[in-house]
Amino acid sequence: MNVYDAQRMADLLAPEGYADTAQVEDADLVVLNTCHIRERAAEKIFSELGKLRALKAARAKAGRDTRIIVAGCVAQAEGGEIFRRQKAVDIVVGPQSYHRLPELLRRAETERGLVETDFPAEDKFDFLVAPTPQQIRKRGVSAFVTVQEGCDKFCSFCVVPYTRGAESSRPVGDILAEVAVLAAAGVREVTLLGQNVNAYHGADGAGGSASLAELCARIAEAPGIARVRYTTSHPGDMTADLIAAHRDQASLMPFLHLPVQSGSDRILAAMNRKHKSADYVDLVAEIRQARSDIALSSDFIVGFPGESEQDFEATLDLIERIGFASAFSFKYSPRPGTPGADLKDQVEESVKSARLSRLQALLERQRQAFNRGMVGRTVDVLFEKPGRHAGQIAGKSPYLQAVQVDGETDRIGEILPVQIVAAGANSLFGRLTPGHAARGAPI
Repeated sequence: MNVYDAQRMADLLAPEGYADTAQVEDADLVVLNTCHIRERAAEKIFSELGKLRALKAARAKAGRDTRIIVAGCVAQAEGGEIFRRQKAVDIVVGPQSYHRLPELLRRAETERGLVETDFPAEDKFDFLVAPTPQQIRKRGVSAFVTVQEGCDKFCSFCVVPYTRGAESSRPVGDILAEVAVLAAAGVREVTLLGQNVNAYHGADGAGGSASLAELCARIAEAPGIARVRYTTSHPGDMTADLIAAHRDQASLMPFLHLPVQSGSDRILAAMNRKHKSADYVDLVAEIRQARSDIALSSDFIVGFPGESEQDFEATLDLIERIGFASAFSFKYSPRPGTPGADLKDQVEESVKSARLSRLQALLERQRQAFNRGMVGRTVDVLFEKPGRHAGQIAGKSPYLQAVQVDGETDRIGEILPVQIVAAGANSLFGRLTPGHAARGAPI
């Protein structure tokens, strides 16, 4: 979602005369779009701001003005504290207010220390600027589209309800209009984004609301859109119609990110996850019954306050039982203002590190096994960019794996069948099937 938000900020600033630059030294305006999920991510912002302060001073000596904006969830959480820690910052703006950037930049010409972290009454999406076809093509044939923001779950480790606010879904018509613009510029795949995306319930234009399954079906009708994905989901909102959509909608990719966080019921209760490990196992079985070839990804937190060795072993057991194609895993990081930060029995850092190492080793074995299992199979690949070497093109499998083949760059944007011949550490390698290696073959 931060990638999507950053792109929309760039779209907003383009009419103000700003254009992207690859070198920060050339930037008259630097926007740090931030994440507050983990402590390390937040602290990295202040480290980066120290470097930018020096750059700003050096540019000033050369007669060049530089403005620095801190946006996103750290901005929302820290507010004016950012100015106390780093006076080189000009503007602080939260994730629900970045549509006001042009106005804030004009005000910054005469005002210092501008902070905009309210949850405004107006919908920011009503004020965003559509990207030009040139901007869309530059970003590629896959695109993100935010459809839902915020979360009402209040997991005890998570800061999202406080930085992104309550659950809110965009109207179906607005999303379809955005997708149509993307598709007209050559986008073939969209990933629908939300902090709790499968809780989507946007207005359908007929006095009712649409579920995520219904939204996926409507998006797939857009000319040119061949693939639909969504992330991130909560097990509690994995409804029957969404499970059925994975069975019935060919455009909905067979890859599902479904965070479980822990395999221990005691820890899940402390996390306020509102599901048990057996519920997750049963849900996965139901999903796999609907779509047998679906691949799963998940999130795991180790070292949550009070986690015992037995609790941790329960997580390893769950992973062994389910089998994941990929996963994200982290040591628990106390976030100020969340219930988890005040819990007693915080786990020692050395214990967290040891457990994370064991968990990641297991997840990596499963990931590599999944990738090796692709060798010999033929899968459709959406080609997105030139490959690592001359004469290669790269794309994504339905399971979100990177795939490299020999081919010409004019195939980018096509979906072609590829026979997988080898699996590397982070990529699959294949060859276009006979009849598709030549330009102009059907897709």
